[in-house]
Amino acid sequence: MSWAALSEFVPLYPLYALLFLDTGLSTAEISGLFAVWSVAAVLAEVPAGALADRWSRRGVLVCGAVLQAAAFGLWAVAPGTAGFAAGFALWGVSSALYSGTAEALVYDGLVDVGAEEAFPCVNGRMTAVELLAQVPTALAAAALHALGGFGLVAWASAGISLAAGALALRFPEPPRERAGALLATLRAAAGQVARHAPLRIAVGAVALVGGLDAMEEYFPVLAADRGVPTGAVPFAVLAIALAGAAGAAAGGRADEVPDGVLPALLASAALLLAVSAVLPAPGTVAALALAYGLYLAVLVAAEARLQERIEGPHRATVTSVAGLGVELAGVLVFAAWALGGAAATAVLVLAVVPVVTAGLRARPG
Repeated sequence: MSWAALSEFVPLYPLYALLFLDTGLSTAEISGLFAVWSVAAVLAEVPAGALADRWSRRGVLVCGAVLQAAAFGLWAVAPGTAGFAAGFALWGVSSALYSGTAEALVYDGLVDVGAEEAFPCVNGRMTAVELLAQVPTALAAAALHALGGFGLVAWASAGISLAAGALALRFPEPPRERAGALLATLRAAAGQVARHAPLRIAVGAVALVGGLDAMEEYFPVLAADRGVPTGAVPFAVLAIALAGAAGAAAGGRADEVPDGVLPALLASAALLLAVSAVLPAPGTVAALALAYGLYLAVLVAAEARLQERIEGPHRATVTSVAGLGVELAGVLVFAAWALGGAAATAVLVLAVVPVVTAGLRARPG
């Protein structure tokens, strides 16, 4: 749990866009940097999962932390377009190394002590902690920037990333069957997903539901459009994140509710998202907060159901296949919001409900 908090406690997170602007980059150049990160993460996603299955999941997490620290250090010593692009490429690969690996390591650790049924609760709490870390991160970012500018923020973020890597070394990694060579692992994982319909549907559900998280990027924009004062927007976004943390924690107890409840929660989140676009400012924030909480409860449940359906030595690779789907599905959210804002995105959320209904059916017995 402490690793989840420390890995998200990166003071540069809320400030890096301002660092780019301060360096003189245009909006188009910043968008290009985001594209570098996205492409690097997509290309490395599944190979990173295969590496975790072939080698050491704990070791892969440590490598991810080192690459992230290197990215932030590069930004500190070479603040410019080339340095930022190289740093984003490193950061994208780092994110891919984390994705899939952490879930596989935690699940297998619980299996080793006969407590795999606790994974939904543990996963929900980890997601909640990652969101709650935004509060001290924002405070630390402000304090460090006041003391030493963007350079100090970048170096502190690099140090924290290395500390998270050191903490990852304390994860227990139980003995397990190792996957074969990387290409063989990739083929075996793809074949497992293709052959087993319940697993395939669960992968699709996680990909589509996880991709919807891209709507979070637009919460500040929608809040401002509905009349929230600029100075209050960060607090509105924080309130939404806190509601999301509560929803994630509740999602860890999804095994205690009938399967049909979860698709209903996602449908409710879609309706709340739609009405948030026409409510006055306080109502918009409240609707978004409730929608995000319901959404994250469903996402945590979907991730747990996926882990329950994976068998054999390719857990991290299969989870990374779902992670790749998340990245690609996020593009649908960007397109929907560009075409019709919150209302169009709500329609997209509703369209995902049937897949979630199939993917969250009763666990294999």
